[in-house]
Amino acid sequence: MTIRRRSRWASAAAALAVAAAGTAIALAGQGVSQAAVLPNGFKSVGYMPSWAGSVTSVQYSKLTHINYSFALPNANGTLQPIENTAKLQQLVTLGHQNNTRISLAIGGWNDGNDSAFESLAANAGTRTTFVNSVMSVVRQYNLDGVDMDWEYPDPGASANNYTALMQQLSTALHNEGKLLTAAVVSEGGTASGVQPAVFGYVDWLNIMAYDGGSPHANYEWSINAANFWKSRGLPKAKTVLGVPFYSRPGYLTYAQLVAQDPANANRDCTPSGECYNGLPTIRRKTQWAMANAGGIMNWELSQDATGTNSLVSAIYETVMGGGGPTNPPTGRTGRITGIGGKCVDVAGAASANGTAVQLYDCNGTNAQTWTVGGDGTIRALGKCLDVAAAGTANGVLTQIYDCNGTGAQQWQAQSNGTLRNPASGRCLDAQNNSSANGTRLQIWDCFAGANQRWTLP
Repeated sequence: MTIRRRSRWASAAAALAVAAAGTAIALAGQGVSQAAVLPNGFKSVGYMPSWAGSVTSVQYSKLTHINYSFALPNANGTLQPIENTAKLQQLVTLGHQNNTRISLAIGGWNDGNDSAFESLAANAGTRTTFVNSVMSVVRQYNLDGVDMDWEYPDPGASANNYTALMQQLSTALHNEGKLLTAAVVSEGGTASGVQPAVFGYVDWLNIMAYDGGSPHANYEWSINAANFWKSRGLPKAKTVLGVPFYSRPGYLTYAQLVAQDPANANRDCTPSGECYNGLPTIRRKTQWAMANAGGIMNWELSQDATGTNSLVSAIYETVMGGGGPTNPPTGRTGRITGIGGKCVDVAGAASANGTAVQLYDCNGTNAQTWTVGGDGTIRALGKCLDVAAAGTANGVLTQIYDCNGTGAQQWQAQSNGTLRNPASGRCLDAQNNSSANGTRLQIWDCFAGANQRWTLP
């Protein structure tokens, strides 16, 4: 089940959101609800609860869409009063100033009570009342669309009614150039309550790939969830993979986890057993989505950390830097030099996984041509600079390997000239302080000696 619990997260309103930065560019020539530009129409979608977070600290320029959560229906098809409408109005104003599109999310977990949806969808009259109520609110608040979050229509009659409701809502919204999206369960039998016909009515589905898997929302389980929907016929461009900004079992926000220990930003589980998605996994999921889906969704924005540990920023920087498994990132390309003026070199200019990375006389070949990407990777010959077997101990050797978005392939340039691997906390190091040809590169405790200082392109 999703953790979109109004009551649970009302008590967690201390979660932090990230500071706004940058300027987005309007996307010209798109049909429905133009949004901030990300490459290839990639969507970065965040939920903003009525009860948590500040709309003035959202990174609008790094998000294409925000869903304000939640409006609730009545059984007769009308809508209950929206909570904190001043916040909604400010969100719309700030979002539109940054070309970020704002939708209203209707539903949510609501303690598992979807009886109002069941009732209103069951006959044509109350369906029409609901659609009219929704359209009135969309116009009143100058919204860009609606995210339907009925959790969850059951297979059978309920599914048929949901399909009829979505068809009618799709027509009304799309006739006015507005978006219709929906949040759906990760996988399993409940998913059949969303019939494939709905795929044609929505602009995309936000797949709630969290609250499952062991550890929580791990990479493989989450990708399987997205592929489950694609196997049912959901188009790639309409597949938006959801990621959590919170842990299980304790439901701590990512911001709280990072405040407890900054090292938690690069983990997926704390030593105490709180499991979540840290920076490496968020980057890896984003890279997968760039190649196989239409975007990334997060629940939710108030739970993000700030600065370099921000998950919203990690998603944005991964997309803008490229770096998917088959797409090289944009960035600086050239040689990397170290101790003795020697170049970082791929042994034998071989591109096989596991090929050693070493020092060698600079010769201008492709084996010494590296791209330092905006996604934290360093690449040569189509592969990534990688810590062997994701090791974290002193002396673990480096190699090139297929780019996979893991922490073993993340490098952070430091002001003292070192290249730090955040997953291990150690630095790229030339063995034995040597500058001889063939000297292997490894990771070692950072001390900024001559054999750990690198000149990048």
